[in-house]
Amino acid sequence: MNILALDTSAVTATAAVLRGGEIAAEASFTNGLTHSQTIMPIVDYCLKGAGMTVRDIDLFAVSNGPGSFTGLRIGVAAVKAMAYALDRPCAGVPTLLGLAHNVCGDGLIAPIMDARRGQVYCAAYERRGGRLTEALPQEAMDISEFCSRLNGAAIFVGDGVRAYQSKIVEIIKDKAIFAPPQQRLQRAASVAAAALTLEPVSPQELGIVYLRKPQAEREREERLKNDKK
Repeated sequence: MNILALDTSAVTATAAVLRGGEIAAEASFTNGLTHSQTIMPIVDYCLKGAGMTVRDIDLFAVSNGPGSFTGLRIGVAAVKAMAYALDRPCAGVPTLLGLAHNVCGDGLIAPIMDARRGQVYCAAYERRGGRLTEALPQEAMDISEFCSRLNGAAIFVGDGVRAYQSKIVEIIKDKAIFAPPQQRLQRAASVAAAALTLEPVSPQELGIVYLRKPQAEREREERLKNDKK
């Protein structure tokens, strides 16, 4: 099976092509440009590097949340358009599950993304014998609360590590293990690997999981609440 995978859920834009379970091409940019500027050139680069065209793709995979509201919409829209045009299936991969696939070895994996406003998008997965199972579902919460829910040592991965590493160590001390920088951020190849464990859906069924309301909506609700006081 040939898989094209994208991740635009955070600051990194990344795409990869898997052919027969092997990475044929992968590229990631963290250069400050918007994902609308970078993701399709990255897709084109990966397809050419793999010696393929988009018509050779059997499954389109994309991180579908949580993450940046605008970034998620860009990635999901790109995948829906390509899959719909070619009548191919899609796989919506939970962003935190994709991050968990960055980490090898058995144990508890704790992917965290900086959700701003003092919160992280977080989940926990247990790897045993090469298989990942969900230990804690995806949620948005305070990092202290998340750490209190973990049972034992955990490997932390994601951009939330940079923002909250010292706080995590303060809370759970030597039970905190941190993935190295080369494994810490989103990778499209990991999204593709996760997609192989999920049921595919049609382009029309592919949706986005936000976990929180958009900032503009939250601010509007706060203004309305204050106006009533």
